[in-house]
Amino acid sequence: MKKNLSIKLEQARKSYYLSNGYEIPVLNGIDLEIAKGEFVAIMGESGCGKTTLLNIIGCLHPLTSGNYYLEGENIGIVRDDFTLAYIRNKKMGFIFQQFNLLSRLTAIKNIILPSLYAGIDKHVREERAMFLLGSVGMKDRGNHKPTELSGGQQQRVSICRALVNDPEIILADEPTGALDSKSGLEIMKIFDDLKKRGKTIIMVTHTSAVARYADRIIYLKDGVVVDDNYKLKGHY
Repeated sequence: MKKNLSIKLEQARKSYYLSNGYEIPVLNGIDLEIAKGEFVAIMGESGCGKTTLLNIIGCLHPLTSGNYYLEGENIGIVRDDFTLAYIRNKKMGFIFQQFNLLSRLTAIKNIILPSLYAGIDKHVREERAMFLLGSVGMKDRGNHKPTELSGGQQQRVSICRALVNDPEIILADEPTGALDSKSGLEIMKIFDDLKKRGKTIIMVTHTSAVARYADRIIYLKDGVVVDDNYKLKGHY
């Protein structure tokens, strides 16, 4: 067992059900350990369960069966939405492929949204948001709306939003999927810096060049882990 364990899944299963009761199994018994400060990439063919696994880890979807330990506590049994939302807001930051920024809000206002729910003082959250923007080279873009920013800039804003509550765990679903190669490289350099700062990062990707930034690659097939230390072939 890994020391300083952040996440542990034991026989984690997830199924979805149609209105007629027909079961669609997606995760079929996942056993997985992720250490604190580890950068893990999740890979596999389309439909293998990558995003579902990320949603389970992010407390967005409940397990059908099995155990999910977050820093030693079994939160897989928690069904209370308020408690799960509290865990997400306190412990986790989310980064999505399509940025998910609110178009009517400026970059700064998009970034501070999670801190509003956390009850952080207005002055503190605005100061923190400006610091984060500066840390990704966008200090002069705080009052720009998403439509006034490039794709790479929008993803930087979404990264700042994920970090505003200083979460211990960063969850990213294809964070470079909507970007050109240059912007994608810039985003991965930010992830590399987050890793050096001790953040636990769990990233879904289908791109080998992105996955190589991770400490370890977990490969899924048909809803199970077939290799929890997958080695990429060739050079990227």
